[in-house]
Amino acid sequence: MTKVYVAAENIVSPLGLTAQANFDRLLAGESGIRRQPGGFFASALPEELLRPAAASAGLADNTRFEQLIVLSIQDALSRTKVPIGDPRTAFILSTTKGNIALLEQGKAGQPGASMLLHATAAQVAKTVGAAAQPIVVSNACISGLLAILIAQRLIRAGQYDHAVVCGADELTRFVLSGFQSFQAVSDEPCRPFDAARKGVTLGEGAATVVLTKDTTLLPAGEAILLGEGASSNDANHISGPSRTGAELSSALVSAMHRSRLGPADIGFVSAHGTATLYNDEMEAKAFHLSGLQDVPVNSLKGNYGHTLGAAGLIETVAGIYAMKHSVVLPTAGFESSGISHPLMVSSQLEQRTIRHFLKTTSGFGGCNAAMVFSHVTL
Repeated sequence: MTKVYVAAENIVSPLGLTAQANFDRLLAGESGIRRQPGGFFASALPEELLRPAAASAGLADNTRFEQLIVLSIQDALSRTKVPIGDPRTAFILSTTKGNIALLEQGKAGQPGASMLLHATAAQVAKTVGAAAQPIVVSNACISGLLAILIAQRLIRAGQYDHAVVCGADELTRFVLSGFQSFQAVSDEPCRPFDAARKGVTLGEGAATVVLTKDTTLLPAGEAILLGEGASSNDANHISGPSRTGAELSSALVSAMHRSRLGPADIGFVSAHGTATLYNDEMEAKAFHLSGLQDVPVNSLKGNYGHTLGAAGLIETVAGIYAMKHSVVLPTAGFESSGISHPLMVSSQLEQRTIRHFLKTTSGFGGCNAAMVFSHVTL
Protein backbone atom coordinates (compact mmCIF):
# COMPACT_ATOMS: atom_id res chain seq x y z
CA MET A 1 0.00 0.00 0.00
CA THR A 2 1.24 3.48 -0.91
CA LYS A 3 2.84 5.29 2.03
CA VAL A 4 1.89 8.93 2.53
CA TYR A 5 4.08 11.33 4.51
CA VAL A 6 3.87 14.82 5.97
CA ALA A 7 6.27 17.02 4.01
CA ALA A 8 5.56 20.33 5.77
CA GLU A 9 3.12 21.91 8.18
CA ASN A 10 1.94 25.21 9.64
CA ILE A 11 -0.28 26.65 12.37
CA VAL A 12 -1.69 30.19 12.33
CA SER A 13 -3.22 30.99 15.72
CA PRO A 14 -3.08 33.48 18.58
CA LEU A 15 0.08 31.65 19.67
CA GLY A 16 1.95 32.46 16.46
CA LEU A 17 2.04 32.27 12.68
CA THR A 18 4.26 29.19 12.30
CA ALA A 19 4.12 25.67 13.69
CA GLN A 20 7.42 26.15 15.53
CA ALA A 21 6.26 29.38 17.18
CA ASN A 22 3.08 27.64 18.31
CA PHE A 23 4.94 24.64 19.67
CA ASP A 24 7.42 26.80 21.58
CA ARG A 25 4.54 28.57 23.33
CA LEU A 26 2.78 25.28 24.05
CA LEU A 27 6.00 24.05 25.68
CA ALA A 28 5.99 27.21 27.79
CA GLY A 29 2.44 26.40 28.91
CA GLU A 30 0.89 29.42 27.23
CA SER A 31 -2.72 29.80 26.10
CA GLY A 32 -4.34 32.07 23.54
CA ILE A 33 -7.56 32.27 25.54
CA ARG A 34 -8.43 35.74 26.82
CA ARG A 35 -11.51 37.58 28.05
CA GLN A 36 -13.07 39.26 25.01
CA PRO A 37 -15.17 42.43 24.67
CA GLY A 38 -18.59 41.32 25.80
CA GLY A 39 -17.24 39.35 28.72
CA PHE A 40 -16.88 35.90 27.17
CA PHE A 41 -13.60 33.98 26.92
CA ALA A 42 -12.17 32.94 23.55
CA SER A 43 -8.90 32.42 21.72
CA ALA A 44 -8.92 35.24 19.16
CA LEU A 45 -6.10 36.12 16.78
CA PRO A 46 -4.90 39.65 17.62
CA GLU A 47 -5.27 42.04 14.70
CA GLU A 48 -1.81 43.46 15.44
CA LEU A 49 -0.46 39.97 14.64
CA LEU A 50 -2.64 39.17 11.62
CA ARG A 51 -2.95 42.50 9.84
CA PRO A 52 0.77 43.18 9.17
CA ALA A 53 1.33 39.59 8.00
CA ALA A 54 -1.65 39.79 5.64
CA ALA A 55 -0.54 43.17 4.30
CA SER A 56 3.01 41.98 3.62
CA ALA A 57 1.59 38.98 1.77
CA GLY A 58 -0.59 41.23 -0.41
CA LEU A 59 -3.82 39.98 1.16
CA ALA A 60 -5.29 43.29 2.36
CA ASP A 61 -8.29 42.91 0.01
CA ASN A 62 -9.04 39.33 1.02
CA THR A 63 -11.51 38.48 3.77
CA ARG A 64 -10.07 37.76 7.19
CA PHE A 65 -10.99 34.09 6.82
CA GLU A 66 -9.14 33.89 3.51
CA GLN A 67 -6.13 35.62 5.05
CA LEU A 68 -5.88 32.90 7.70
CA ILE A 69 -5.91 30.19 5.05
CA VAL A 70 -3.48 31.78 2.61
CA LEU A 71 -0.94 32.71 5.29
CA SER A 72 -1.01 29.14 6.59
CA ILE A 73 -0.65 27.56 3.16
CA GLN A 74 2.12 29.92 2.04
CA ASP A 75 4.20 29.28 5.14
CA ALA A 76 3.82 25.50 4.81
CA LEU A 77 4.71 25.57 1.11
CA SER A 78 7.82 27.66 1.86
CA ARG A 79 9.15 24.66 3.77
CA THR A 80 8.84 22.07 1.01
CA LYS A 81 9.35 21.59 -2.71
CA VAL A 82 5.94 19.97 -3.20
CA PRO A 83 4.51 21.85 -6.21
CA ILE A 84 1.03 23.24 -5.59
CA GLY A 85 0.89 24.32 -9.23
CA ASP A 86 1.01 20.70 -10.38
CA PRO A 87 -2.39 19.18 -11.30
CA ARG A 88 -1.21 16.06 -9.44
CA THR A 89 -1.26 18.05 -6.16
CA ALA A 90 -4.67 18.01 -4.52
CA PHE A 91 -5.93 21.07 -2.67
CA ILE A 92 -8.37 20.34 0.16
CA LEU A 93 -10.00 22.97 2.38
CA SER A 94 -11.74 21.99 5.62
CA THR A 95 -14.05 24.41 7.40
CA THR A 96 -17.43 24.53 9.09
CA LYS A 97 -18.49 28.14 8.51
CA GLY A 98 -16.10 29.64 5.96
CA ASN A 99 -16.79 33.30 5.21
CA ILE A 100 -19.82 33.46 7.52
CA ALA A 101 -18.48 36.75 8.97
CA LEU A 102 -19.66 38.43 5.77
CA LEU A 103 -23.22 37.94 6.99
CA GLU A 104 -22.79 40.01 10.13
CA GLN A 105 -20.68 42.56 8.22
CA GLY A 106 -23.55 43.14 5.78
CA LYS A 107 -21.32 42.18 2.83
CA ALA A 108 -22.88 38.87 1.84
CA GLY A 109 -23.69 38.72 -1.85
CA GLN A 110 -21.47 41.61 -2.82
CA PRO A 111 -19.02 41.05 -5.70
CA GLY A 112 -16.15 38.86 -4.52
CA ALA A 113 -17.84 38.24 -1.17
CA SER A 114 -19.44 34.85 -1.49
CA MET A 115 -20.31 32.71 1.54
CA LEU A 116 -20.46 29.59 -0.63
CA LEU A 117 -17.68 27.30 0.52
CA HIS A 118 -16.78 26.13 -2.97
CA ALA A 119 -16.46 29.74 -4.14
CA THR A 120 -14.16 30.56 -1.23
CA ALA A 121 -12.05 27.48 -1.96
CA ALA A 122 -11.77 28.51 -5.61
CA GLN A 123 -10.68 32.03 -4.61
CA VAL A 124 -8.03 30.65 -2.25
CA ALA A 125 -6.84 28.14 -4.86
CA LYS A 126 -6.33 30.99 -7.31
CA THR A 127 -4.44 33.04 -4.73
CA VAL A 128 -2.01 30.25 -3.77
CA GLY A 129 -1.62 28.98 -7.35
CA ALA A 130 -3.28 25.58 -6.97
CA ALA A 131 -3.86 23.87 -10.31
CA ALA A 132 -6.18 21.10 -9.14
CA GLN A 133 -9.88 21.78 -8.60
CA PRO A 134 -10.28 22.37 -4.86
CA ILE A 135 -12.10 19.90 -2.64
CA VAL A 136 -14.11 21.15 0.35
CA VAL A 137 -14.59 19.00 3.46
CA SER A 138 -17.25 20.39 5.79
CA ASN A 139 -18.38 17.78 8.30
CA ALA A 140 -18.73 19.57 11.62
CA CYS A 141 -15.74 19.44 13.95
CA ILE A 142 -14.10 16.37 12.42
CA SER A 143 -13.54 18.26 9.15
CA GLY A 144 -9.81 18.88 9.63
CA LEU A 145 -8.86 15.32 10.50
CA LEU A 146 -11.27 13.89 7.93
CA ALA A 147 -9.64 16.06 5.26
CA ILE A 148 -6.25 14.48 6.03
CA LEU A 149 -7.80 11.02 5.81
CA ILE A 150 -9.45 11.85 2.47
CA ALA A 151 -6.18 13.25 1.10
CA GLN A 152 -4.37 10.07 2.08
CA ARG A 153 -6.97 7.93 0.32
CA LEU A 154 -6.84 10.05 -2.84
CA ILE A 155 -3.05 9.69 -3.01
CA ARG A 156 -3.25 5.95 -2.35
CA ALA A 157 -5.86 5.62 -5.08
CA GLY A 158 -3.43 7.15 -7.57
CA GLN A 159 -5.54 10.23 -8.25
CA TYR A 160 -2.84 12.55 -6.86
CA ASP A 161 0.84 12.39 -5.89
CA HIS A 162 0.68 15.13 -3.26
CA ALA A 163 -1.90 17.13 -1.32
CA VAL A 164 -2.11 20.49 0.41
CA VAL A 165 -4.68 20.24 3.20
CA CYS A 166 -5.73 23.38 5.05
CA GLY A 167 -8.36 23.83 7.75
CA ALA A 168 -9.63 27.14 9.09
CA ASP A 169 -12.47 28.77 10.96
CA GLU A 170 -12.99 32.27 12.28
CA LEU A 171 -14.42 33.41 15.59
CA THR A 172 -17.69 35.21 14.79
CA ARG A 173 -20.82 36.34 16.59
CA PHE A 174 -22.73 33.81 14.48
CA VAL A 175 -20.69 30.90 15.87
CA LEU A 176 -20.67 32.25 19.41
CA SER A 177 -24.44 32.73 19.47
CA GLY A 178 -24.94 29.18 18.28
CA PHE A 179 -22.99 27.68 21.14
CA GLN A 180 -24.54 30.13 23.60
CA SER A 181 -27.97 28.90 22.53
CA PHE A 182 -26.93 25.46 23.80
CA GLN A 183 -25.76 27.10 27.04
CA ALA A 184 -22.47 25.38 26.28
CA VAL A 185 -20.03 28.31 26.52
CA SER A 186 -17.90 28.38 29.67
CA ASP A 187 -17.64 31.59 31.70
CA GLU A 188 -13.95 30.85 32.23
CA PRO A 189 -11.20 29.24 30.09
CA CYS A 190 -12.31 25.69 29.34
CA ARG A 191 -11.03 22.77 31.46
CA PRO A 192 -11.14 19.51 29.47
CA PHE A 193 -11.90 16.35 31.48
CA ASP A 194 -11.83 18.33 34.73
CA ALA A 195 -14.43 17.90 37.48
CA ALA A 196 -15.10 21.66 37.49
CA ARG A 197 -15.47 22.04 33.72
CA LYS A 198 -18.25 24.37 32.61
CA GLY A 199 -18.28 24.02 28.84
CA VAL A 200 -16.55 25.00 25.65
CA THR A 201 -14.28 27.94 24.87
CA LEU A 202 -14.23 28.96 21.20
CA GLY A 203 -11.16 29.81 19.16
CA GLU A 204 -9.99 30.61 15.67
CA GLY A 205 -7.05 29.80 13.46
CA ALA A 206 -5.80 27.78 10.53
CA ALA A 207 -3.40 24.93 9.94
CA THR A 208 -1.93 23.20 6.92
CA VAL A 209 -0.26 19.88 6.24
CA VAL A 210 1.46 19.17 2.94
CA LEU A 211 1.37 15.47 2.09
CA THR A 212 3.35 13.43 -0.42
CA LYS A 213 4.22 9.90 -1.43
CA ASP A 214 7.59 11.07 -2.82
CA THR A 215 10.27 10.45 -0.19
CA THR A 216 12.78 12.59 -2.10
CA LEU A 217 10.75 15.63 -1.01
CA LEU A 218 11.13 14.79 2.69
CA PRO A 219 13.83 15.86 5.15
CA ALA A 220 16.67 13.34 5.20
CA GLY A 221 16.70 10.68 7.89
CA GLU A 222 13.22 10.83 9.40
CA ALA A 223 9.63 11.53 8.49
CA ILE A 224 6.06 11.60 9.76
CA LEU A 225 4.06 8.75 8.24
CA LEU A 226 0.29 8.82 8.06
CA GLY A 227 -0.95 5.63 9.64
CA GLU A 228 -4.46 4.34 9.22
CA GLY A 229 -7.58 6.30 9.98
CA ALA A 230 -11.29 5.69 10.21
CA SER A 231 -14.54 7.57 10.65
CA SER A 232 -17.85 6.57 12.20
CA ASN A 233 -21.20 7.99 13.22
CA ASP A 234 -23.13 7.70 16.46
CA ALA A 235 -26.57 7.75 14.79
CA ASN A 236 -27.71 9.17 18.11
CA HIS A 237 -28.56 12.89 18.06
CA ILE A 238 -27.88 16.03 16.03
CA SER A 239 -25.97 17.71 18.88
CA GLY A 240 -25.63 15.11 21.66
CA PRO A 241 -22.87 12.48 21.36
CA SER A 242 -23.24 8.76 21.94
CA ARG A 243 -23.96 7.75 25.51
CA THR A 244 -21.73 4.66 25.23
CA GLY A 245 -18.69 5.80 23.23
CA ALA A 246 -18.94 2.63 21.15
CA GLU A 247 -18.99 4.45 17.82
CA LEU A 248 -15.85 6.53 18.44
CA SER A 249 -14.25 3.37 19.81
CA SER A 250 -14.95 1.57 16.54
CA ALA A 251 -12.98 4.25 14.68
CA LEU A 252 -10.13 4.09 17.20
CA VAL A 253 -9.90 0.31 17.13
CA SER A 254 -10.05 0.28 13.33
CA ALA A 255 -7.27 2.87 13.05
CA MET A 256 -5.01 0.92 15.40
CA HIS A 257 -5.82 -2.50 13.95
CA ARG A 258 -5.25 -1.42 10.35
CA SER A 259 -1.99 0.25 11.44
CA ARG A 260 -0.98 -3.07 13.06
CA LEU A 261 -0.67 -1.37 16.42
CA GLY A 262 -2.12 -1.95 19.86
CA PRO A 263 -2.76 0.44 22.77
CA ALA A 264 0.72 -0.28 24.17
CA ASP A 265 2.27 1.15 20.97
CA ILE A 266 0.49 4.51 21.29
CA GLY A 267 2.60 7.24 22.92
CA PHE A 268 -0.37 9.52 23.61
CA VAL A 269 -3.90 10.28 22.48
CA SER A 270 -4.64 13.81 21.31
CA ALA A 271 -8.31 13.93 22.28
CA HIS A 272 -11.09 16.17 21.02
CA GLY A 273 -11.62 17.19 24.66
CA THR A 274 -14.08 20.06 24.35
CA ALA A 275 -14.67 20.35 28.13
CA THR A 276 -18.40 19.83 27.71
CA LEU A 277 -20.07 17.37 30.04
CA TYR A 278 -21.18 14.90 27.39
CA ASN A 279 -18.22 15.00 24.98
CA ASP A 280 -15.58 14.34 27.62
CA GLU A 281 -17.65 11.56 29.15
CA MET A 282 -18.21 9.94 25.75
CA GLU A 283 -14.52 10.08 24.89
CA ALA A 284 -13.55 8.57 28.24
CA LYS A 285 -15.88 5.64 27.61
CA ALA A 286 -14.57 5.24 24.06
CA PHE A 287 -10.94 5.18 25.22
CA HIS A 288 -11.76 2.50 27.80
CA LEU A 289 -13.60 0.40 25.22
CA SER A 290 -10.51 0.71 22.98
CA GLY A 291 -8.05 -0.35 25.70
CA LEU A 292 -6.48 3.12 25.87
CA GLN A 293 -7.19 3.87 29.54
CA ASP A 294 -3.50 3.54 30.46
CA VAL A 295 -2.23 5.73 27.60
CA PRO A 296 -1.53 9.44 28.26
CA VAL A 297 -4.38 11.63 26.97
CA ASN A 298 -4.33 15.36 26.36
CA SER A 299 -6.59 18.05 24.96
CA LEU A 300 -5.31 21.33 23.53
CA LYS A 301 -8.65 23.13 23.76
CA GLY A 302 -7.37 24.95 26.85
CA ASN A 303 -4.62 26.46 24.66
CA TYR A 304 -6.46 27.10 21.41
CA GLY A 305 -10.13 26.98 22.30
CA HIS A 306 -12.37 25.00 19.97
CA THR A 307 -11.40 26.02 16.42
CA LEU A 308 -14.14 23.94 14.74
CA GLY A 309 -13.07 22.89 11.22
CA ALA A 310 -9.45 23.78 11.98
CA ALA A 311 -9.26 21.85 15.26
CA GLY A 312 -8.29 18.47 13.79
CA LEU A 313 -5.46 20.04 11.79
CA ILE A 314 -4.14 22.45 14.44
CA GLU A 315 -4.05 19.71 17.06
CA THR A 316 -2.55 17.19 14.62
CA VAL A 317 0.34 19.53 13.78
CA ALA A 318 0.93 20.23 17.47
CA GLY A 319 0.87 16.46 18.09
CA ILE A 320 3.40 15.87 15.33
CA TYR A 321 5.80 18.37 16.91
CA ALA A 322 5.26 16.80 20.33
CA MET A 323 5.99 13.34 18.95
CA LYS A 324 9.14 14.52 17.16
CA HIS A 325 10.37 16.15 20.37
CA SER A 326 9.40 13.17 22.58
CA VAL A 327 7.00 15.06 24.85
CA VAL A 328 3.39 14.77 25.88
CA LEU A 329 1.84 18.21 26.14
CA PRO A 330 -0.29 18.95 29.22
CA THR A 331 -4.03 19.60 29.26
CA ALA A 332 -4.40 23.25 30.25
CA GLY A 333 -6.96 23.73 33.00
CA PHE A 334 -7.05 20.11 34.14
CA GLU A 335 -6.74 19.55 37.89
CA SER A 336 -8.95 16.65 38.96
CA SER A 337 -10.82 14.05 36.94
CA GLY A 338 -14.49 14.68 36.24
CA ILE A 339 -15.27 11.60 34.14
CA SER A 340 -16.74 8.27 35.19
CA HIS A 341 -14.05 6.20 33.44
CA PRO A 342 -10.61 7.36 34.69
CA LEU A 343 -7.99 8.29 32.12
CA MET A 344 -4.30 9.21 32.28
CA VAL A 345 -5.03 12.85 31.50
CA SER A 346 -1.72 14.68 31.13
CA SER A 347 -1.55 17.64 33.49
CA GLN A 348 2.18 18.31 33.21
CA LEU A 349 4.73 18.30 30.41
CA GLU A 350 6.14 14.78 30.20
CA GLN A 351 9.22 13.45 28.42
CA ARG A 352 8.38 10.16 26.76
CA THR A 353 9.65 8.07 23.84
CA ILE A 354 6.91 8.30 21.22
CA ARG A 355 6.74 6.46 17.91
CA HIS A 356 3.00 6.75 17.32
CA PHE A 357 0.11 8.92 18.50
CA LEU A 358 -3.63 8.87 17.94
CA LYS A 359 -5.71 11.92 17.07
CA THR A 360 -9.44 11.85 17.69
CA THR A 361 -12.24 14.25 16.75
CA SER A 362 -16.00 14.24 17.20
CA GLY A 363 -18.72 16.62 16.11
CA PHE A 364 -22.36 17.53 15.73
CA GLY A 365 -24.40 14.97 13.87
CA GLY A 366 -22.58 12.21 15.73
CA CYS A 367 -19.53 12.17 13.45
CA ASN A 368 -16.21 10.78 14.70
CA ALA A 369 -12.75 10.35 13.19
CA ALA A 370 -9.48 8.87 14.42
CA MET A 371 -6.05 8.58 12.83
CA VAL A 372 -2.61 7.25 13.70
CA PHE A 373 0.55 9.26 13.02
CA SER A 374 4.01 7.66 13.20
CA HIS A 375 7.57 8.96 13.51
CA VAL A 376 9.66 6.79 11.18
CA THR A 377 13.23 6.48 9.92
CA LEU A 378 13.73 6.63 6.18
